[in-house]
Amino acid sequence: MNNSNNQHDIPNQENRQDGWFLLFGCWLIASMATLGSLFLDKALGIEPCSLCWFQRIFMYPLALILLVGLLQKDRHVTRYALPLAVLGWLTALYHLLMHVGIIPESLQPCGSGPSCTEDDLSLFGFVNIPVLSLLSFSAAIGLLLLYIKRTK
Repeated sequence: MNNSNNQHDIPNQENRQDGWFLLFGCWLIASMATLGSLFLDKALGIEPCSLCWFQRIFMYPLALILLVGLLQKDRHVTRYALPLAVLGWLTALYHLLMHVGIIPESLQPCGSGPSCTEDDLSLFGFVNIPVLSLLSFSAAIGLLLLYIKRTK
C-alpha cells in the first residue's frame, strides 16, 4: 500500500519539539522585554515616552499570546503573534531613527511628557532603549519566522 502523505506535510515529533523551543525562546524574549520596561519605569524611574508606550502596546500582549500558545500547543499562534511583533518592530525602528536624528523634529509625535529623543539609558555608549526594543522585536520576528518554517 502506497502512503500518499509526504513527510513534509505533517510536522514530525522533532520539528514540533523544535517549534516548542522556538516559541518558548520568543516568549522568553517578550517576557524579559516586558519585565525590563516595567523595571526601567517603576524601579529606575525612567518614564516612557509616547513611542515607548506604543512599543509596550505591542510587546505586552505578545508575551501573553505566546504563553497561551505554548500552554495550548497552538501551532497557529504565529497568526496573532507575528503581526504584533512586526508592528512593534516598525514602531521601534521609527523611534530609533528619530532618536539618532534621521527623522526631523516636525515628524516627531512626542509632545507633552518625556522626550522620545532623550538618552535616559545608554549601555556601552550606543545601546539605548530604542535599540533594545528593536533588538527584542527583531529576535521575536526571527524566531517566529523560523518556527513557521520548521513546523510547516
